[in-house]
Amino acid sequence: MAIWLVFLALGAVAGVLAGLLGIGGGLVLVAALAWIAPEIGIPQEAAMHTALASSLASIVLTATASARAHAKRGSVMWPTVRWMVPGLLLGGWLGSFVAVRIDGEWLRWIVAGYCLIAAAQLLFGKNRAELGADAPPPQGAPMSAAGVGIGAVSAVVGIGGGSMTVPLLVWRGVAPVRAVGTSSACGVAIGLASAIGYALNAPAGALPEHAIGYVYLPAAIGVAVASVLCAPYGTRLAHKLHGDTLKRVFAAFLVLVAVSLLLGG
Repeated sequence: MAIWLVFLALGAVAGVLAGLLGIGGGLVLVAALAWIAPEIGIPQEAAMHTALASSLASIVLTATASARAHAKRGSVMWPTVRWMVPGLLLGGWLGSFVAVRIDGEWLRWIVAGYCLIAAAQLLFGKNRAELGADAPPPQGAPMSAAGVGIGAVSAVVGIGGGSMTVPLLVWRGVAPVRAVGTSSACGVAIGLASAIGYALNAPAGALPEHAIGYVYLPAAIGVAVASVLCAPYGTRLAHKLHGDTLKRVFAAFLVLVAVSLLLGG
C-alpha cells in the first residue's frame, strides 16, 4: 500500500507539471523512479531502464486524457498529427531498441544532460513570431522526419516529446496553446511505441515480478491514474501565473532533477 501511495503522489506531481507547461512530467518521473527502483527490489543495473519504460507507459494514458481535453477546445492540429505519427512510432521503437542496450549509468548521464538542455531552452530559447489561429497546420515529409528524431530521443530519456514538439511547432508560427494540444496527441504515439519497445526488447527476466519487460506495472498504472486526475489543477494554476515566471521556476527545477540523477549514480 505504501509504494502505491508513492506512485500516486509522483503521478500527481507529474500531472500538475504537465498541466502547467505541457512538458516536464516525464523527466520528473524518470528521476524519481530511478531513485525508488532499488528500494522495491529492482536490480540497480535495471533501475534506469525501468524508470524510462514505466514513465513512457504512464504517458500513454496521461497524453490521451490531455489530447481529448485539448481536442474539445479545437487546439489539436490533426493534419500535423497525421504527418508526425508515422515518424514518432518509428522513432519511439528505435529509441527504445537502442536504450535497452545502453548501460544504466550511461542512460543516467544522458537523461541528466537532456534536463540541462531543456532548462537552457526554457531560459534562453527565442520564439518566432506566432501567426496564431491563422497559422496553417505544418505538414509534409519534414514533419514526419522530425517525428523520427523526436520519438527516438523521447524514448531514450523517457518523455512524451513535448519539450521538442512544442518549440518546433511554435517556431513554425503555431500559437502555443495549439502547439501544446498537438504535442499531447503526438505524445500518445511516442509513449505507446516506446513502452512496447521496452517491454518486448528487454532481456528475459529483466525484472523480478509485476512487470512486462522493463515496464513495472504498479508504477505505470499508479502514476497514470494520478496524473490524469491532477493535470487539470496544473492547467488552472498556469492561467494564474505569469509565463516567464513559470519558465524560470521550471528551468531551475530541471537543473535539480539533473543533479539528483547524477547523485543517484
